[in-house]
Amino acid sequence: MAVSRKALKALSGVYGVTHRQPLLFPSKLGCSAILSTRSVFERDYRRPGQPPDTRWPWQKIHFDFSKGVEGIKKHIGLLKDEFVQRWTGPEGRPLLEHMLEQTRVQWEFRGPESLDQWVVSSDQEIGGHSVAYTKLGKNNTTCFLYGSLCSTPPRDGETRYSGYCTLRSKQPLASFDRKKTYDWSSFNTLHMRIRGDGRPWMVNVSAETFFSHQRDDIYSYFLYTRGGPYWQDVKIPFSKFFLSSRGRIQDNQHVLWLDKVKSIGFTLGDKADGPFQLEIDFIGLCNDLAHTEEFAYELYKRNPEV
Repeated sequence: MAVSRKALKALSGVYGVTHRQPLLFPSKLGCSAILSTRSVFERDYRRPGQPPDTRWPWQKIHFDFSKGVEGIKKHIGLLKDEFVQRWTGPEGRPLLEHMLEQTRVQWEFRGPESLDQWVVSSDQEIGGHSVAYTKLGKNNTTCFLYGSLCSTPPRDGETRYSGYCTLRSKQPLASFDRKKTYDWSSFNTLHMRIRGDGRPWMVNVSAETFFSHQRDDIYSYFLYTRGGPYWQDVKIPFSKFFLSSRGRIQDNQHVLWLDKVKSIGFTLGDKADGPFQLEIDFIGLCNDLAHTEEFAYELYKRNPEV
């Protein structure tokens, strides 16, 4: 029995399939319809003009027995440390120390291994011409982010805007690559010691969400560097961070979940072409008792109380 084109279109809309690998889909009427499956990485960005990757997920895995044995030893050791830290207290520290904590240095750069916790990206991912690099500063005690910004869009006929560079921390992983989050609920202010070149940056904080369509949500606030040879201590209350998704500020704002923070990042996109640099000494947290604001932006009720 033949299946009409309208029925195939309805089935593809329900099951979310696109033109990828063919799949034999049995229908309720006893017939068969040739459909296609959607890749697992359906939302990953692909530059215009590039052919889609039609390989199955298991075809992208490279098996290595020796690395597998080393990985098992590593994760068993991490699992053992997790059990020991659980008996000691939150995050492996005594409970009293955790409750009385007023400041914490979350990231500091004191060696080459500290740079492995960060990822540098630029608009080269979409065909742009900006470049960004990281290295250790003087005496190997700071992170030095430098490069060149270029706002010329790629000539692919589709991309209209370009020109950004980003430094982002990796999400921590527990044993067997289980995702972890940072618990910053005891603090209300972000404290950084930086030295820039006068450019405005954007500080981005990403938190864990319950739904997949919220995975692009980030909380951002502005970071203005003064330039010059002097260090700059910056304190930004978490109540000032506003919600945005894919570069668009959301109308429905809500407070950042400080107990489920995944990563922090710095983005430059001021459309001023040329070299840039940003040096970071440490990124920490503090509990400012003089700051009592919960959220700096208005929260509208969709169904106001009468």
